[in-house]
Parts: sequence; C-alpha cells; structure tokens
Amino acid sequence: MFCHNYNYKKMRIQLRLLFFLTLHVTILQGGIFKAVQQALFSTSLQLPKFIPGHSKSEDYDVRTYQSAKWVSTRVTGLEYDPAISTGFRRLFRYIQGSNEQKEKVEMTAPVTCLVDPGAGPACETTFTVSFYLPEEHQADPPKPTDPDLFIEDRKEHTVFVSTFGGFSNQQKSRDQLLQLMKSLQRDGLEFQEKLYYTAGYDSPFKLTNRRNEVWLLKKPDV
Repeated sequence: MFCHNYNYKKMRIQLRLLFFLTLHVTILQGGIFKAVQQALFSTSLQLPKFIPGHSKSEDYDVRTYQSAKWVSTRVTGLEYDPAISTGFRRLFRYIQGSNEQKEKVEMTAPVTCLVDPGAGPACETTFTVSFYLPEEHQADPPKPTDPDLFIEDRKEHTVFVSTFGGFSNQQKSRDQLLQLMKSLQRDGLEFQEKLYYTAGYDSPFKLTNRRNEVWLLKKPDV
C-alpha cells in the first residue's frame, strides 16, 4: 500500500512539472492570459466533437464521437498510473515540437487511455495514451519523430460515459467502471467488456471541480 501511494504521489508531481513547463512555454509565446486559464481552470482547450445520445438513466451519458485523428502511444505494464505518466511524457514532447515539422501543437482535452487488460492477473496490460489533435492539425498532423508515437485515425464510435470528480487514480477508475457496467447491465445495454477508456480533462493545478470519466464502447448494431 505504501509503495502504491508513493508511486501515485510521484506521478502527480511529475505531471504537475510537465504542465508547469507547458504554462511556461505558452507564456513565452505571448499567450499569458490563455496559459493561466488553461493551467488553473482547464478552459480554452479544444475538445473532440460528439453527438449526445439518449440515456436510459441519469447515472451515465451516451455519446457518439465523430471520426478524428489523435496522437497516441502504447505502454505495456502492470500498473495504470505509471503507464499514464510515461505516455503523457512522450506525447508532451510531441506537442512541444518533437516532430518532423518541429511544430508546436496546442494542448487539448481529454487525455484518453484505452486499457486492454492482459489475459491474467500477472499479465501485462496495454495502455494506449492519446491526445486529441486540434482542428488545425486534423487534415495533416505533424509526423512524430519518436517511434513509440503514431497518428491514430479514430473512427466514429459510441461510448457510455460515467463522470466523476477529484483526482483520479487506478482504483477510482476501476470503481467507476464497475458501477457503469452494473448500470448498463441493469438497462439491458450491450457493451464491449474487455476494453475501456479513461479520460481526464484537467491540469494537475486545478484543485476543484475536476472532471474525470470512464468510457465503455457500445457494441456495434448487428
């Protein structure tokens, strides 16, 4: 338990340092007010477009996301929190100009993580961490120079969404996921049981009114 808490605190410190660097770079580029807004309130961030759907209950939402490009990286391991930290660092370097065009890319929200669990409790899980690419880069995204990064052409898909506040971690996401599964089973809705997404919308500097989500993919209609 001590080791898990230590790793979680270490990851939060690392993420805060990364966001501080983002804030510093944005200020140097002249967008002081926008940088402060993004760091403290997570405002002015572009979001992927979706169409809200009909939900049978108030404890989850239904969204159909439009096709869009994301920059993504895969991390394998046993623990969610260190994987998110590793993936975020790789993607952060990309948006700061570590790409073939040496072009800076604005931060967006949410940061998503597709979790593909291993076959057993001791098997490694594949975590695909992603940043949504802003509208101005959708047609022709800067090409990554890091071989661990790739441009993901995410097709239209429908997800069931559970939203929760506070600072997220592996256990909180799992608890929300289990509750979402129970709600969907109660309402007779079919979803993909193996894969799921987590989504985070806020800078580590934001202390209140935080927004986290878990997504379950709707099974395609036959």
